[in-house]
Amino acid sequence: MRLPEAAAEFVSSLRTKKLSPHTIAGYERDLRSVAAAAAELAGVPAADLEVRRLSGRLVRGAFAEFAGPRSAASVNRAWSAWNQFLTFCVAEGMLEGNPMAAVPRPKQPAKAPKPLLGDGTASQTLLEQVAAGARRARDPWVERDLVVLALALVTGMRSAELLGLTLGSVGGSAGDRRIQVVGKGGKTRSLPIEPPIERLIEEYLASRSRRFGPAALPRSAALLVDTRNEPLRRGGLQYLVRQCYRYAGVHDRVQRGTLVHALRHEFATRLAERGASAHELMELLGHSSIVTGQAYVASTAREVRAAARGNPAYGVLDRLRPDPGP
Repeated sequence: MRLPEAAAEFVSSLRTKKLSPHTIAGYERDLRSVAAAAAELAGVPAADLEVRRLSGRLVRGAFAEFAGPRSAASVNRAWSAWNQFLTFCVAEGMLEGNPMAAVPRPKQPAKAPKPLLGDGTASQTLLEQVAAGARRARDPWVERDLVVLALALVTGMRSAELLGLTLGSVGGSAGDRRIQVVGKGGKTRSLPIEPPIERLIEEYLASRSRRFGPAALPRSAALLVDTRNEPLRRGGLQYLVRQCYRYAGVHDRVQRGTLVHALRHEFATRLAERGASAHELMELLGHSSIVTGQAYVASTAREVRAAARGNPAYGVLDRLRPDPGP
């Protein structure tokens, strides 16, 4: 079978996992890019490269070409995509073995959490300023903006998880409500929410009814919508959060490479500071491994040590050291 046809079958199989369109598009992009490099090395058009020609040597050479201008993170992502694709090819009888064993994988340093910078008050400032109407927009909607930020800060949800919420996601009796979240790989988790966020959600839904009329909405309707009453999309969410940072005056506290995700890091970091364990963070964040939760705990421990090191008593004690003499 030719590689493009095999890749199409593999991508089709991914859809049964209910992955996001963004994730599937990433798989397709990585498969195409490395396939193009492999076809060039093999001296055939990309459309004519056959799966059976994917030897360890050819795939290794293709990855060497692919890796040149790209970061270790991009190469690792493509390596994972190709490993899954070639495992699929083996299972389908197109290959006798997976050649990815011959392709070195770059090592990446452990990623440090990236909460909002400063003394820990940035999230408070953000919420207070947005609630006061600081965000300037052609069609201001304070209740909606506040719910988006608050949900991210009190639950640590990913962008896709926030966008996937429906009216039926919020359940339970008053004072004991929870939000059902569909995470990566379709895994669900139940996150507790407290009365303050319950009230914000109620106020937001009341404002939504005033804006668009009191028509009954099914439980399957999107919880978060734009100013046209359409489900909020990824680009709209990013724009909204960026604008909130800007008008609240905390845009300079958002670390590079984060936007909505900074709120997730902020959630986890502040919980770790207050004693949450790595296991508790794993459950709340929806991670499959405890390792990431440990990173928040370790990072917080370093920050606490750094703060403690600034105690002026250390300077006094240092001056009190006896002179070691000649």
